[in-house]
Amino acid sequence: MSRARDWLLRVLTVGLAASITLSEAALVVLAVVLVVGGRPAPPGAARPRTAWPLIGPVIVFALWTLVTVLASAHPGESLLASRGLLTLGAFYVVLNALPDTRAAGRFASGLLIAVAVVALLSIVQVGFCPPGGTLETESAPVRLLMRKCARARGFFSIYMTFAGVLILVLVSALPRVALGGRRVAWALPAWLAGIVGLGLTSVRGAWLGFGAGCAVCALGLRRRWLVLAALALVVAGSLVVEPRVLERVKSVGDLADDTTRDRLAMLYAGLGLSRAHPVTGIGPGQVKRVYPVVAPPEALRRSTSHLHNTPLQIVVERGLPGLAAWVAIWVGFFGAAWRVLRRVPPTDEEARALVLGSMGAVAAFLVAGLFEYNFGDTEVLLMALAVMALPFVVERDLGESSAQLFE
Repeated sequence: MSRARDWLLRVLTVGLAASITLSEAALVVLAVVLVVGGRPAPPGAARPRTAWPLIGPVIVFALWTLVTVLASAHPGESLLASRGLLTLGAFYVVLNALPDTRAAGRFASGLLIAVAVVALLSIVQVGFCPPGGTLETESAPVRLLMRKCARARGFFSIYMTFAGVLILVLVSALPRVALGGRRVAWALPAWLAGIVGLGLTSVRGAWLGFGAGCAVCALGLRRRWLVLAALALVVAGSLVVEPRVLERVKSVGDLADDTTRDRLAMLYAGLGLSRAHPVTGIGPGQVKRVYPVVAPPEALRRSTSHLHNTPLQIVVERGLPGLAAWVAIWVGFFGAAWRVLRRVPPTDEEARALVLGSMGAVAAFLVAGLFEYNFGDTEVLLMALAVMALPFVVERDLGESSAQLFE
């Protein structure tokens, strides 16, 4: 059973980096393996009980979502739009599939390798993209990679999803890359490949999220100034090498930019909807029905399924109680992860890097979510939940080590 679990985790790492179908299939089979065989245990240890951290706010958020479904003008439609709640179970599957900190480290390394490979392919994707934005070919594999290739998207349907996945993996890996040494010497080239891929997505919200996540990591690193200097060098190099990146950076906050104006229109409409429906919201999946009616005159798009802002989308769909429950999930995560970080011995740099990287990655996810509804992007959310599980694996290891001292 343990060998099956290990292989499924490998399949999951590939799926998270390249294919939602593969990752969801691996998670389902992995969940079945855990139910049938129980949670894996380190060699010589008794089989532990299944762990359920953050279950309180997760259940409250799920239950309130069901309340908003019932209050929706189209409950059937809202129920179908709420099926993403099942995605939250990925957090518990990954947590209980990883037996110890070493396994968590291997899983994190696998994610970085898989994402780096896709990033390299995305560099080829953009580098060989014709002016029309799509390479016409009879080859199915080439067509899959070179369709809509003007901005790096890897194997995902859109560049925003690829950028969201990249920032989570790159930020979570940063503390381990900063450790240096032979064990992680391979990680620096992989990490740099991911950086180039992220630049070629031209997703400004993801860049801001990446910067915020790196800042969180740097605060907990001994070599923080070295890390920040290296990041500044990478950014400066990107601006020099790729002119489009500089153009996108200059347009951040520019009210003359069409994207910025459209996002502000969505913000205005969303705030109006939240004031009009403060308790149960308008119901999951109902923005696409309501937005054409409430869109202000300056809105460039007259229809949209989401408002390009995660907290705004949550409060519009689920009301203030739903937003409070959603925020409680992240407050609970950071509180728990911080307590784990304080318990990890200073000499255990590997465990500290895993916890700190996870905290930075989730911070990047939340900041990027101010510019994109990434909580509703299944591929990005799955990666976020997988990375979130790492501090709790370390915490379990610490607890089991303490218990063994008193046996």
